[in-house]
Amino acid sequence: MDITDFDGSTEAPIRALATEAVHAGRDDLASLGVHAPPLDLSTTYPSYDTRAEAARIDEFATTGARPAGPPVYARLDNPTTARFETALARLEGTESAVAFASGMAALTAVLLVRASMGLRHVVAVRPLYGCSDHLLTAGLLGTEVTWTDPAGVEEAIRPDTGLVMVETPANPTLAEVDIRALAHGCGSVPLLVDSTFATPVLQRPREHGARLVLHSATKYLGGHGDVLGGVVACDEEFARKLRQVRFATGGVLHPMAGYLLLRGLSTLPVRIRAASATAAELARRLTADPRIARVHYPRLGGAMIAFEVHGDPHRVTAGVRLITPAVSLGSVDSLIQHPASISHRIVAEGDRRSAGISDRLLRMSVGLEDVEDLWRDLDGALGERPARAGRAVVTTPGRVVPK
Repeated sequence: MDITDFDGSTEAPIRALATEAVHAGRDDLASLGVHAPPLDLSTTYPSYDTRAEAARIDEFATTGARPAGPPVYARLDNPTTARFETALARLEGTESAVAFASGMAALTAVLLVRASMGLRHVVAVRPLYGCSDHLLTAGLLGTEVTWTDPAGVEEAIRPDTGLVMVETPANPTLAEVDIRALAHGCGSVPLLVDSTFATPVLQRPREHGARLVLHSATKYLGGHGDVLGGVVACDEEFARKLRQVRFATGGVLHPMAGYLLLRGLSTLPVRIRAASATAAELARRLTADPRIARVHYPRLGGAMIAFEVHGDPHRVTAGVRLITPAVSLGSVDSLIQHPASISHRIVAEGDRRSAGISDRLLRMSVGLEDVEDLWRDLDGALGERPARAGRAVVTTPGRVVPK
């Protein structure tokens, strides 16, 4: 996959995704005389020309464009965070990206941008990450949501609709949506795709018509379970509005987090491909296992698996030893959790069930461990096999195939 330079230069080379992941956001390092990206922890910066500084602040307040020249204040912009934003935009194929303190802060900023324009209605497709679902349903930002399936999006759009939101592959069922078809049905309403599970390695929603791409950067972009962040990849026009909201509300990404996220991007393609190969093999074995009722694994591939057990799912999470029973995902080590109890507990039971989130569903984030070690741990946690062996059902988007 090739990535085109979006900074306006006609001389920038077209580079493969793996190369871009290593070098994007770092192109100026040699001219600075350093090899590793610098970490700027300053919260404020000297300014001896206050008139010029006032003019720069006024321009940002009016346009949301990054100020030219040295930084002003860390809530407005930070050089280290900006490197991560530049790199992520290059990987997603967008003009810009704006980073926030968390994925939820990023989604909040998008909703506030649209609400500030009087567009408070959101059309959304379940399932979404549980807290995203709650934020929309609870109307905490003054928004109103209409839940629908992908086929009903176009009909659900109203004059005051400011956003269509979908997550694909979805959390936690891994259901997939045809982004191009959905974008066509959105018309002029921006389509936001939460692409956290896929990352730019597996899909780039902008190429299929989505205007906004959301990531919980905490997950695969960071990749090591030690950084919290969120980011929206988009065109520069929308990015300027997001920067204004970020400055006003304070949901900034700490520069240390920006540094770790930039570092995480450099190994993202390698991590995703290795973990995906292991996940596909585990999904194959689970499909053939009589203790498993249903396996969810996306056509797109990836490092996430969801499966429904015949027995008690809580015994599985209590029985693993190598795999960690914990929330979150996308780390180099494998995690497993029970969505109905944890990540989607905040979603009403009826809404969970209608979205395909059963009480026997487990979600596993596959890491970089050896597949045999992971299978040995899962096999032990699943307990004894029944005397009569059946086979699971594999669910892929839009069809159920007996295996």
